[in-house]
Amino acid sequence: MNIFARTFENIFNTYSSASVDTSKILSVLFMVLIMAFFEFAVYRLVSHRAFYNKSFNICIVIIPFFVATIILCLQSNLVITLGTIGALAILRFRTAVKDPVDMLYLLWSVHIGIVCGCQLYEVAILTSLTVTIVLILMNYASVGRKPFVLVFQCRSNEEQEIMDCIKKAVPRHKVKSRNYTSGGVNCVVELSIKNTLDLAENLKKLNVDKFSIIEYDSEDVI
Repeated sequence: MNIFARTFENIFNTYSSASVDTSKILSVLFMVLIMAFFEFAVYRLVSHRAFYNKSFNICIVIIPFFVATIILCLQSNLVITLGTIGALAILRFRTAVKDPVDMLYLLWSVHIGIVCGCQLYEVAILTSLTVTIVLILMNYASVGRKPFVLVFQCRSNEEQEIMDCIKKAVPRHKVKSRNYTSGGVNCVVELSIKNTLDLAENLKKLNVDKFSIIEYDSEDVI
């Protein structure tokens, strides 16, 4: 009985710890909540991905809560600090992050947790606002020519004429693949062009059986 009594006594004594009191915990979690939902909105509205990943967005909201409370614990107890370092050293995450921009949002979540856990709220707010402005400028600023993929089908003897037309309209292009069949040839051409209307009009004048112009951004096809 004495063992159980001492165990519960130690548990209840932790709630009256002067180093990490309830008001500090609630204030940290409240600021983390605000900053995490701000990042949630930025990812939802500013992210350039063609297919919105809700699961990833939920993850970047929840991560700061764990990081912030870990930082609070590290400030209060040296034993917890050493234990946390050892625990984090053996963690392995197997899920691959395909988009480099997703790494930015993960780092942003960790930053919010660490900074808010240290009660440096002004740093978290100013950094988040600055990052948001930079993301908006980088995503929506005009960057000149846009990347496209041209897929067309024609007869084999007309391929060179079509390629000459493409070369004349789009100096920067690259043939990605050619598929030859008994009925003709299917080509996939990567383009960098501002306006696709002129190219489409020129292709319509030629004997192209079928063609498609697809805009893409990194690994996302729009």
